[in-house]
Amino acid sequence: MEKYWKTPHAGYHWDGSQRRFFEGWYYRVTLPQDKQTFAFMYSIDDPIGRKYHSGGAAQILGENDQYLSRIFPDTKTFWASYEQLALCHWKKNNTQVKSKILETDIFQETIEEGYQATATLNQGYIQDPATKQYCNWCYKIEPIDGWGDRFLSQKATAGWLSFLPIFDPGWQVLMADGWATGYIDWNGKIYDFKKAPAYSEKNWGYSFPSKWFWINCNSFEQEYELSLTVAGGIRKILNWPESVGIIGLHYQGKFVQFTRENSKLSWHIKPWGSWIIEGKNGDYLITIVGKTDDIGTYVRVPTAEGLQFLCRDTVKGHLTIELKNHQGNTILKATSFLGCLEIGGSPWEQDWIYGK
Repeated sequence: MEKYWKTPHAGYHWDGSQRRFFEGWYYRVTLPQDKQTFAFMYSIDDPIGRKYHSGGAAQILGENDQYLSRIFPDTKTFWASYEQLALCHWKKNNTQVKSKILETDIFQETIEEGYQATATLNQGYIQDPATKQYCNWCYKIEPIDGWGDRFLSQKATAGWLSFLPIFDPGWQVLMADGWATGYIDWNGKIYDFKKAPAYSEKNWGYSFPSKWFWINCNSFEQEYELSLTVAGGIRKILNWPESVGIIGLHYQGKFVQFTRENSKLSWHIKPWGSWIIEGKNGDYLITIVGKTDDIGTYVRVPTAEGLQFLCRDTVKGHLTIELKNHQGNTILKATSFLGCLEIGGSPWEQDWIYGK
C-alpha cells in the first residue's frame, strides 16, 4: 500500500550549496474527543553550517493553542533522507551514534532532547529550560490519502512547476489524511489516542513568500474520510511576485482540486478572524468559510532574516464547507470546530481581496 500515498517531494531538497536555504515540515494530530490539536513544526536553515542563520528548530502548537519551541543550532546533528520522508535532529545524545532514524525505544533511552519523523512515525521530546514546560510525544501514522485520488499516483501540490527551480518556494501536502495512534505528554497531562486524524506537509526553497493564508482540517462533524487544504500566497515565479491559490478536497478516496489553471478562485481574508474562499470550475462550486473569535498564537516561520514570529494560527477555528455541482445541487456540506486557520507574512493592515 505504500506507493499510493507516497507523494512527490517527500525527500530532502537541499543541494549542498551555500546559498540561503530552508526546509520545513509540519505534522498534526487532532483529538476530537478532547477538543485539542497538536501541531509539530520542524525546520532547518542554511544546513551548510557556520552561517548566521544556520540551525534547526522544533516548535509545537499544543494544548489550548499554547506554544513551545526549542532551537537546535548544530546542523551536523540534523539528518534527512533525499529519497523518502525521514528526518531527525537532536541536541543531546547519550551515544555516539550518527544521526539517523532510531527504533522508538532506543530513541527514548538515548536522545535527551530532539525529534525524529517519517511517513509513519512522529516522536520527540523538548523542554523549555526557563519555564520547565515540556512535551514528550510518540505516535505511529497510518496514511490514508496523500495528494490525489487514493489509489492513483500522487500529485505535486503545486503542479509540474514545482519540479523546476523557477517556482520558489516549494510546498507539498505529504498526507492529507491519516490515522495516528500513540501518546502526547503535555506538561504531565497525557493524551492517549488511537486512530486520531493526522496530517502532514512541507515547504522548502531559496526565497520566502511575502504574504499568505492557509486553512486545513480533517476532523469534521458527521463526516469521515474528508480532508480540506486551502492556501493562497504571494510568491515568486522567475523572480516576479504574483498571487497564487489552491483548494484541495479529499472525500472518501476521491480528490477534487481547484487551481488557477482549472478554476476561478476568489477570496476575502481579513487581517484576522475571517477567511472566505470560493472556487468554481466546470464541475463544481465550493465555498469555504472560516471564523474565529480566538486571538490566535504566533509561531516562527522561515524568512530571509531567519525564523521570525510572522505567522498567526488557531487550531480551534469554526469551518464550513459547501460543495455543489454545476447544476447548483449540494453534494457535500460539512462543519468543524477544530479547523486550522492561519495568516502569515506582511502586511496585514487591511483585508486581502482577490478575484472578486
